[in-house]
Amino acid sequence: MKTRLVLALIGVVALSGCGGTTKDSAGQQTGTATGTAAANPGAPLKENLKITFLPKQVNNPYFTVAQKGAEKAGSAIKGELKATGPSDASASSQVTYINTAAQQGQNALVLSANDANAVAPALKSARAQGLKVVTFDSDAAPDARDVFVNQATTKEIGTSQVKLISDAIGGSGEIAILSATANATNQNAWIEIMKTELAKPEYAGLKLVETAYGNDDDQTSFQKTQGLLQAHPNLKGIISPTTVGVAAAARYLDSSEYKGKIALTGLGTPNQMRKYVQNGTVKSFALWDPSKLGYLATYTAAALASGQITGAEGEKFKAGELGDYTIGAKGELVLGPPTVFTKDNIDQFDF
Repeated sequence: MKTRLVLALIGVVALSGCGGTTKDSAGQQTGTATGTAAANPGAPLKENLKITFLPKQVNNPYFTVAQKGAEKAGSAIKGELKATGPSDASASSQVTYINTAAQQGQNALVLSANDANAVAPALKSARAQGLKVVTFDSDAAPDARDVFVNQATTKEIGTSQVKLISDAIGGSGEIAILSATANATNQNAWIEIMKTELAKPEYAGLKLVETAYGNDDDQTSFQKTQGLLQAHPNLKGIISPTTVGVAAAARYLDSSEYKGKIALTGLGTPNQMRKYVQNGTVKSFALWDPSKLGYLATYTAAALASGQITGAEGEKFKAGELGDYTIGAKGELVLGPPTVFTKDNIDQFDF
């Protein structure tokens, strides 16, 4: 059966943010069990599985790419993928879609949570009705899902962002962070790592003066960038760990007197940022491949729904063309470390 795609497009939206995880040095993943049934790793993947793909926000370039990976996995497992989601990234905007997936008897849900706790009651209710829940990019409360597929470890992302901005401004000066929403699980975890890094002696020359929130909205992020520069005349650089924010900030800098004077880095897609890297507005930024993240999350959902895994630490399964994975601590899998994009390599990527 070919993958069937149902898009619920509600309104016109701007680009939205991102989050993720990676494999450890052995190429393994991590996780904890929430169910009581024993896994059967030798069981075949069930065909005709019904899987709902629920991003933070529809019409978001990052999640559009992730969805393509999910569709590819859906076709490979001969399943039925239903993509749907809200037009805004507010904390409770996904609850209705979670409830619908359970009511429709879907086998699994692949979700990037806008708010870890706001979606938890709906997820717990859905799981009680038999729905397997895989979070990706941005986690929900651990007791409300089966497995979290992380694009890279929180530490890898946070530390890489600080190093990139430090290198860009010569290790000294005021910096600001332009985040997504104030409740975004992944964003907040990365920012905490950044603050820990900034407290280290090697970054003593850097001073974080403000963390602003663009709410994963293009225009709001654009305006927040302007506001940061006006409020902090000595600002040297901005970190924006969200695809919406970094693209909006780059657009503002590109058309302003600050082009070439204020450094910008963050998490973005090569296709969004190519222009700004090539014209010198941005020297470097990072991201993982969202398509692979969506692919892995969907295969994980299929493995759960087929009984190959339950989410317990140490369980193994094969994720199609990505190969073998092992569930790690706290029910977590890691896709891989982020790639740093520069003028030298950005044209090698198309997503």
